Amino acid sequence: MFGFSIFLNEGLTNETKKYIEEMAQNGFSGIFTSLHIPEDDAAQYRKRLTDLGSVAKEHHLELMVDISGEALERAGFSFDRADELIEIGVTGLRMDYHISNNQIARLSQKMPIALNASTITDGDIKELQEAEANFKHLEAWHNYYPRPETAIDKNWYRQKNQWLKSYGFTIQGFVPGDDKLRGPLFNGLPTLEEHRGMHPLAAALDLLEDTDKVYIGDSGLSKEVLKQFSLYLKEEKIKLNVKELDKQVEYVLGDHINRQDEARDVIRSAEARFKDIPNIEPLPVRKRDLGAVTIDNKNYLRYMGEIQVVKQCLPADEKVNVVGQVIEKDQALIKHIKAGQKFSLESVEKND
Repeated sequence: MFGFSIFLNEGLTNETKKYIEEMAQNGFSGIFTSLHIPEDDAAQYRKRLTDLGSVAKEHHLELMVDISGEALERAGFSFDRADELIEIGVTGLRMDYHISNNQIARLSQKMPIALNASTITDGDIKELQEAEANFKHLEAWHNYYPRPETAIDKNWYRQKNQWLKSYGFTIQGFVPGDDKLRGPLFNGLPTLEEHRGMHPLAAALDLLEDTDKVYIGDSGLSKEVLKQFSLYLKEEKIKLNVKELDKQVEYVLGDHINRQDEARDVIRSAEARFKDIPNIEPLPVRKRDLGAVTIDNKNYLRYMGEIQVVKQCLPADEKVNVVGQVIEKDQALIKHIKAGQKFSLESVEKND
């Protein structure tokens, strides 16, 4: 499941409402927000959360709210009146520090409750069990990290998640956006440091290997990246944008499926054999860099017409024509095109 973030530092504008609608239409199913309230804004935050809940309900979106007990009370809500939160569209609460495990256990009987994945201990598990928490409603949500060099190590993340899953927790993590990055640092909001600056969909697919819910930490996705998410969510297809290097690229553009016998060095299109391709004349040889899009020429005899995307740098080959290049931003997606994975190659020139 994929979700996205909406921050309540301002009221819901028409632009934000349109963004929420777009995200829902393109397959996203949850909103994350935070209710950490400045002293003088309590009344405004109550209205903003109520408005956001209304929009979330309208588009059938989950709404997880990061909250402390103090901020909740200043906004006019209470843990003792969880039904009121559910009524306005809040579907879950992510608990901040200083909220007791007994209180978390009581709330878990009414709604999904997210704990800070990084700080859950054996002691917490024991206390929650003793308090008869509903573990089917307990989730473990990781943090995002605005400051470079402070986000989580991938190996630690996976080890922690394995431990959490042994207790039945649903696991969540954040990946950065690529538009409207959150200030004041504007360096993305990832859970894993290696995802900072990475293509958001590539980062999301990476997390999905051992994460149940992936949310965009920042406030926006570019139109092109949103389209790539949409294709993946609706058709399970990975779209790669390709820079044209030769007119023969017309033979390789379009929809493909990676062969079931996955190659080490290249993605091999299983669809190539069904394409009506004429005699392919050799082109001047080029080194095949990561993301090179190639078609075998007539010198490869029965392999003529084979279409590939290169997964690691390979030497030039007089039998292989390099006709396109996956743009740098999309190259991180290549490793996620596994055996049987649908993908498409689309020209950036034709999209302009």
